[in-house]
Amino acid sequence: MELRQLRYFLRVVELGSMGKAAQDLGIVTSALSQQISRLEGELSVRLLQRTSTGVVPTAAGLAFRQEAQLALRHTDNAVLAAQAARLSGQVTVGLAPTTGSVLAVPFLSAMKQRYPDVRVHLIESLSGNLSQMLNRRQIDLGVVFHTAGHHSWSAQAILDERLFLIIHPNQRHLLPEGHSLTLGDIAHLPLVMPSASHGLRALLNAEFFREGTEASVVVEIDGLALLMDVVCSGHAATVQPGAAVVRNHNQRLVSLPLAHETLKRRNLIASLSDEELAPAGLAARIVLADVMRSLVQQSRWPGATLL
Repeated sequence: MELRQLRYFLRVVELGSMGKAAQDLGIVTSALSQQISRLEGELSVRLLQRTSTGVVPTAAGLAFRQEAQLALRHTDNAVLAAQAARLSGQVTVGLAPTTGSVLAVPFLSAMKQRYPDVRVHLIESLSGNLSQMLNRRQIDLGVVFHTAGHHSWSAQAILDERLFLIIHPNQRHLLPEGHSLTLGDIAHLPLVMPSASHGLRALLNAEFFREGTEASVVVEIDGLALLMDVVCSGHAATVQPGAAVVRNHNQRLVSLPLAHETLKRRNLIASLSDEELAPAGLAARIVLADVMRSLVQQSRWPGATLL
């Protein structure tokens, strides 16, 4: 027995006509008649008596009508109770600048759609700062790039980001032809990079060290917007994940992948333990993972591959 069958039956009784009820319900008369017949078959009793002017309920139909009305009222009350008690609260989420440029708006949109009563507080900061904030319980969860030494966290690896050389078109002639570059190809280029405490810089320095050379870093900037402004000016190139060029004002730059399999940045969702997370935080963590996967599957996260 289905709720729609109860509604169909009550409408037929109210209007006294299969045709009028079908028109009111927006279905064809044959489909309505079939649903009523299934209902009668399940109950093994005749609910409606067909007459020359329409239909009238039988004695069994009158008894069923009263209980059906009560059942639908209870159903409507259950819906209202669920809506009144839907998930609410606040969750604080931390994103690194490059991650936020591609993830923040889709995540907020998904949260608004799924959990409109949950207030989201977004914090943009370097991954290392986000780790410290998690330890201090200043954020509930965030996307970080390593979790070494943080055993109290709940962590889930979602994707890897390939690193690119991002350069102004006027400097393209300084590089060899081809679509993929080695570290040797870019060792002579003036680079603008985050400072040595930044995880991305440490990764790049380690790879250059393995190659027996070092990067020519001429400017250090610990802020994505300003760093990309310097690249846009043509004063220096940079090495960043593909998400760094998602924002509109950076689209005129050239992004060239680096041909080193180890030059990848893993993105993990790190959060407080499940015991510490409020329901809003648990829900936001699920939404964040869903959105990250969806962006990669839709090719909206440059250079990212799902794990």
